Amino acid sequence: MKIIVNAKPHEVSASDLQSALRELGFACSSVATALNGTFVARGQRAEVQLAEGDSLEVLAPMQGG
Repeated sequence: MKIIVNAKPHEVSASDLQSALRELGFACSSVATALNGTFVARGQRAEVQLAEGDSLEVLAPMQGG
């Protein structure tokens, strides 16, 4: 299915958020996620089902000073 990840279209075969993150290369658990504008906690990712056209935001922590 096609979803939007950080404002860019992506094709994923995963049906849940956790699997999609792995498929998209976000295996690091230190990212924050929002699906269609709603924050999704790390512990809930496997329970959240994706749908065609969903918009996913993946945010990684920033380093620096």
